[in-house]
Amino acid sequence: MDDKDSPAVPASLQPATDPTQTNVEAPRQSREQVTSAMSAPSPGVGSGPLREQPPPSTAATTAQAAPTLAPISPLNPSAPASGHQQPSGRLPQFVAPSSYLRFKTTHGSAMAAAPEPSPKQSPPSPLDKEQRQGLKAIRDFLKVRTSYDVLPLSFRLIALDTDLLIKKTLNILIQNSIVSAPLWDSQRGRFAGILTATDYINVIQYYYLFPDEISKLDQFRLSSLRDIEKAIGAIPIETVSVHPSRPLYEACRRMLKTRARRIPLVDIDDETGRETVISVITQYRILKFIAVNNEHNTVMLKKTVREIGLGTYSDLATVHMDNTVLDAIHKMVDRNISCIPIVDSENRVLNAFEAVDVIPCIRGGAYEELDGTVGEALCKRPDDSPGIYTCNDCDRLDSLFDAIRKSRVHRLIVIDDDNKLKGIISLSDILKYVLLYGEEDSQRR
Repeated sequence: MDDKDSPAVPASLQPATDPTQTNVEAPRQSREQVTSAMSAPSPGVGSGPLREQPPPSTAATTAQAAPTLAPISPLNPSAPASGHQQPSGRLPQFVAPSSYLRFKTTHGSAMAAAPEPSPKQSPPSPLDKEQRQGLKAIRDFLKVRTSYDVLPLSFRLIALDTDLLIKKTLNILIQNSIVSAPLWDSQRGRFAGILTATDYINVIQYYYLFPDEISKLDQFRLSSLRDIEKAIGAIPIETVSVHPSRPLYEACRRMLKTRARRIPLVDIDDETGRETVISVITQYRILKFIAVNNEHNTVMLKKTVREIGLGTYSDLATVHMDNTVLDAIHKMVDRNISCIPIVDSENRVLNAFEAVDVIPCIRGGAYEELDGTVGEALCKRPDDSPGIYTCNDCDRLDSLFDAIRKSRVHRLIVIDDDNKLKGIISLSDILKYVLLYGEEDSQRR
């Protein structure tokens, strides 16, 4: 980031004292109607199997991004990846992606040479009608099910008091294997927002804009987060919540409207008027709830990713394995994104750096020690990290839902036949299409 014209430090960012403690409840058990097939590897819907990438670990070996869609096998750790220069010194070990929704088609095949969809309007085809029928059935399902229905039978909720020191919250998240938590204002007795990895990235940006304030960062409380956003010019995500008895469709629409990837369920006592945070539901949990309970409707979504224009395909930010974590953070802040694909010198996908990967890097409040490489950061991921999932723009939407139903998918990297980056499909993209596609047309009728 440039240091020129650094804004004055806001008066509200003043150090404070002791933290309060968190509230931890019972262990988690799934509520969803998931069959035993979900816990074991099973073939995806479409032309090829789905395999999950093993998470990076200290025992992982360096892999080369293969130019074909055959499974990528670990190679000799001392051998450099094709077309990618290793940094001087120790190169961290990592594993290239090995999970795909389909087998690669050969160059010049009928699928690879499929023509672009015609912009001319024509009467709805049987495929169009089936697609719309499936979408309508899913929306009707969301309108009759409540947000409470998405919750598992038993779960734990960790809420953080806004009087808690920011530094202390890092260990709380890591020790409890969570990446976000609802905030509670004990003085006002009400819900105060959601703590996510983006908040820690904002703190890092604040440090680099105001380096003289590093001595005070350890004393900032969670109540200072909104002031930090204002100081660095970050766009805050609107704080919204929904009552657990409201339709799930309403919760989804609020999430899309505010760009939030998760929404708290907040109940209000009829007698006292006090708020109680019941839980937090995410886009992933909502889409998985749809996939598990609406398989008979999702199989009707047979149009391909390319046909429905799902995802982002232009002006994509990327990093290399030897780029620093700080480089990745600056790009995420500049683009207002939470994930950056990691590619080699020929733009072949190796992995992806996510906002949650920042949390282990600053454990203990080491905001000034972010000169480590992106590859080293991936080695700090937990053992149960799901890795990344890739797809082709010829894959159908029903196969994406099949992947979500069986695996922990948070986004899909779109690649071509040479494993080169083409685009990214976020869960927001999928949820937006399911909820909004064709709605304006139906309202005009």
